[in-house]
Amino acid sequence: MSLLLGRTSAFPSPARGEGKVYRAFATLCFALFFLLLPALAARAEMNIQEVKSKKGITAWLVEDHSIPLIAIRFVFDGGTAQDPAGKEGLVSLMTGLFDEGAGDLDSEAFQMNLDDAGAEMSFQAARDGTYGSMRMLSDQKDEAFGLLKLAVNSPRFDPAPIDRIRAQTLSGILANERDPNTIGQQRWLRAIYGEHPYARPDQGTKESLATITAADIKAFHKANFARAGLHVTVVGDIDAATLSGKLDEVFGDLPQQQTLTRVADVTPKLGQQLEVNYDLPQTSLQLAWPGVKRSDPDFYAAVLMNEILGGSTFTSRLYEEVREKRGLAYGVSSDLVDHEHSNALLVTTATRSDRAAETLAIVRQVVKEMAEIGPTEEELAATKKYMIGAYAINNLDSSSSIAATLVELQLDNLGIDYIKRRAALIDAVTLADVKAAARKLLSVDPAVMVIGPPLVQVAGAHKG
Repeated sequence: MSLLLGRTSAFPSPARGEGKVYRAFATLCFALFFLLLPALAARAEMNIQEVKSKKGITAWLVEDHSIPLIAIRFVFDGGTAQDPAGKEGLVSLMTGLFDEGAGDLDSEAFQMNLDDAGAEMSFQAARDGTYGSMRMLSDQKDEAFGLLKLAVNSPRFDPAPIDRIRAQTLSGILANERDPNTIGQQRWLRAIYGEHPYARPDQGTKESLATITAADIKAFHKANFARAGLHVTVVGDIDAATLSGKLDEVFGDLPQQQTLTRVADVTPKLGQQLEVNYDLPQTSLQLAWPGVKRSDPDFYAAVLMNEILGGSTFTSRLYEEVREKRGLAYGVSSDLVDHEHSNALLVTTATRSDRAAETLAIVRQVVKEMAEIGPTEEELAATKKYMIGAYAINNLDSSSSIAATLVELQLDNLGIDYIKRRAALIDAVTLADVKAAARKLLSVDPAVMVIGPPLVQVAGAHKG
């Protein structure tokens, strides 16, 4: 997934379940929540079937015959962290080419056939996975699945589309060469991750893009697109028997095993302050503390703590102290974010440059109080209620979002019954658990990045 400065930049967002806890809510959603609650509660009780094809492809299926649509979402293990040194941007470039010709169809013919089939297809590169998806009309599923089969198994990677997508990517890189946030982000990645693949730019560089050949792309496709690293979910107007056949049609002829490069785990280097000095009217602040793995026993305690700290859009402690009481920023947030090989808790905000030092001090103080005292019983009870009730509207409100959610549950090995068990897992967390998680994650000195005028300079100007 593409990670941008001020959101979850250097760290992966756990769309895998719970970590980036629901900051997209606006006031309207709270009203809609109560209107939609009965239907969404039914979604939470939906029947998820495990379908296994004759060739051994496994998928999770949610049948829904009320609308003649089918959504498929899949991911192959291995993403941009697999880019070889010197060829950064390879995986991202590859994902832009799957609808640019496959099999006997060149780019124009493939896209015309896709339009004729009434289907939408997309591929995206994330740090640790290569994602694909398709939405189609159920009465044209044979044509749509046929095109998906071609894209997955026989992408052409013709020179002209490669050069065009490369040029588009290069144009974006050049446009950002003087952008303070982009420059800051690149420096932040290097400071946090050092020589680890996570420090490399997903889109590549001017130099690395120029070195990528069709042979490089074909080699990675062959190494990455294999059945052992595949996770699939399907939602919509299709039954299990039909899906079983389509799974073999699309994925059954792929190699069994992937041949990926091993990526080591990395601990972000905290306890440092990085200042990217620009004469700007607004200063961006980004702070990183340790995170928590999705598989850790204290994961839910950390999620609840983070929601109270800064995950909730309008009710978090950071929002109250930074926005409501002092008007220092339009927004401030904290996120638990993770990749397969690293994790962190990230706080981001932006403020007037002459108030940056003050804002940074307040953020640090709010975090310090959470580490030392923790939340109240009332805060915890309200947050539990919200997290349990809001899951459906955040994750199960469309066929595409259901498919995306279920793929992430597969990646986390949470089990096909996870949605039914989730409320009990949250309810089981005690106040002592949350306080312990706060002490564990927030008691260390964070990494800090400041993009704007030097803090000492603006602080001195403010005092004067």
